[in-house]
Amino acid sequence: MITILLTGTGLLLLLSAAAVILSGRQDTLLQAAGLAVSVLLLACSLAALIGNADQSLLLPLGLPWLGAHLRVDPLAAFFLSVVNLGAAAAFLYGLDRDRHGVPAQRVLPFLPAFIAGMNLVLLADDAFSFLFSWELMSLASWVLVLAHHREQDNLAAGRIYLIMASGGTMALLFAFGLMAGAAGDYNFASIRGADFDGFTAAAVFGLMVLGAGSKAGVVPLHVWLPLAHPAAPSQVSALMSGVMTKVAIYGFLRVVFDLVGVSSGWASIVLLVLGALTAAIGILHALMESDLKRLLACSTIENVGIIFISLGLVLAFQAYSMDGAAALALSAALFHVLNHSLFKPLLFLGAGAVLSQTGTRDLERLGGLIHLMPATAVLFLVGSFAISALPPLNGFVSEWLAFQAVLQSPLLPDWGLKIVVPAAGAVLAMAAALAATVFVRAFGTAFLGRPRSDAAAQASDAGPFAIAAMAMLAVLCLLAGVFPGLVLHGMLMPVTTALIGAPIPEAAANGWLLQVPTSGGVSSYSGLLVLLFAALVATLAAALVHRFASRRLRRGPAWGCGFPPVAAAQMSAASFAQPLRRIFGTQVFSARERVFMPPPGSLETARIEVTLRDPAWDWLYRPPGIAVARAAQWLNRFQFLTIRRYLAFVFVVLVFMLTVLALWT
Repeated sequence: MITILLTGTGLLLLLSAAAVILSGRQDTLLQAAGLAVSVLLLACSLAALIGNADQSLLLPLGLPWLGAHLRVDPLAAFFLSVVNLGAAAAFLYGLDRDRHGVPAQRVLPFLPAFIAGMNLVLLADDAFSFLFSWELMSLASWVLVLAHHREQDNLAAGRIYLIMASGGTMALLFAFGLMAGAAGDYNFASIRGADFDGFTAAAVFGLMVLGAGSKAGVVPLHVWLPLAHPAAPSQVSALMSGVMTKVAIYGFLRVVFDLVGVSSGWASIVLLVLGALTAAIGILHALMESDLKRLLACSTIENVGIIFISLGLVLAFQAYSMDGAAALALSAALFHVLNHSLFKPLLFLGAGAVLSQTGTRDLERLGGLIHLMPATAVLFLVGSFAISALPPLNGFVSEWLAFQAVLQSPLLPDWGLKIVVPAAGAVLAMAAALAATVFVRAFGTAFLGRPRSDAAAQASDAGPFAIAAMAMLAVLCLLAGVFPGLVLHGMLMPVTTALIGAPIPEAAANGWLLQVPTSGGVSSYSGLLVLLFAALVATLAAALVHRFASRRLRRGPAWGCGFPPVAAAQMSAASFAQPLRRIFGTQVFSARERVFMPPPGSLETARIEVTLRDPAWDWLYRPPGIAVARAAQWLNRFQFLTIRRYLAFVFVVLVFMLTVLALWT
């Protein structure tokens, strides 16, 4: 199995080379080949996961004394399934030409390499192979972020992404150096068998939060994500937001839960606080965004926060040997990893279809697309329901499992955790409610009402391959929500058993009809029954309406108080978010509103401008950036010295170094 996975990854790298040679020709053939390879890798990953495979391979590559160790186990197989499912959807979407996209020669040489890098990260079984693959993934995605390289905002996004990615890799390098120790054995099997003291384990944990957390988008390491994800082409945005962030979570799980085995109350509090902060900041930021793709990127931050809250619960329960509750929390985290890899690419591909047809992603210039892009509208609505955690779709199941894990917190003996866990649960509930608000706003502004621009009024639906890619993800969202037991027992149980040595509680083993996470007397959920009940109620409502209401269809213009109705008079994205922006945005994002009113008697429209500032950027990143810029400006003067001043400077430095050496000895 591992040989087939490695061969498929090699084929992706060959596709990148072929795209360079063909230079934009045969791009449809290359997309189809990428789709075929991704489907092959997905099938092998699922087979390895269901079969609970554990296979290793050693290649004579990399460091001479180490080689390249590769391994597929249940954890790697699960994330390989996530990566290659997203890759298949992206390649299928790419078979349709994007009218407002970038030339294929700026995407196809790097997209297969990006996917291959993510696969290699998951297969790596030594530190060198892991870091090499991590850098391949980061650099390929960085080039894809710069696909629209002529736009200044994208150049800035690429620069910030590269800096953050470099810092994250440096943290990972130090973490693996600590784990290898003085012996310098970077093989994961040797690291897994080592006995780490408390300081080393704590240092590795902190470095992994920095390294993997920066790639995942954990606050305050998230500043690059709302800039880079929207800047990339839509099929790349879907992979970066829905898949690459999950590779970062895999790295955190592999090191913290598998190699080091951190399980302590303080570590769980760190993750719970970071997860809650990430979920709150991410969803509030999404609520105030008018750029559709940027809104989706900020929503990714919120979902990463939900996953880290669940991982914090795992550490809390493990610290006090509550294995059943830990397995439940880990199942919630992994289920949300899978769910987010389904509905977030669906939404990004839907946003890409809107961008392709209208040329804009500004919500204030959209509207009325449900009549012009009906298939895209329906599929985007399914993704909006899923990410809003509405049953019977998949987003509800994972968040419901996370709440069930939160309800186990009274059994914890630590009073600190008894306070922090319910607080994190309250933030989780708030984030779920605000997520529904965000996507009511996004869908209503983009697809309902009347077009706010000529481009929106002239749109047409996406191509058949784009619709097929979105439909595939939408169907999987429904199936995972209706039959969660199949996911929990078929895909997640091998992973939970391998990581923490305990499966999900036996009360959940009631098959595909009823999901019971703890005990039947406490809680239970059946997605199929919810679906049937919703269908029955909808059918009865439709029958009653058609029975007692008129069958005539009447359409007329909206009443505009004596004036012809104008699209600008509709509820806008900014006005929809205004109440919550005034409550939260003023304090959290320093939100400021400027209203421009026309003079009396003028028929010009009034305008409102809203500015937001990310507190993490202002407090953590801007001051060092200003200091570095000033230092560089001051040091720049040394480039323009005369020969005599250069010689004098060298002489002074030499005397200083000799003095220090003499005093030292």
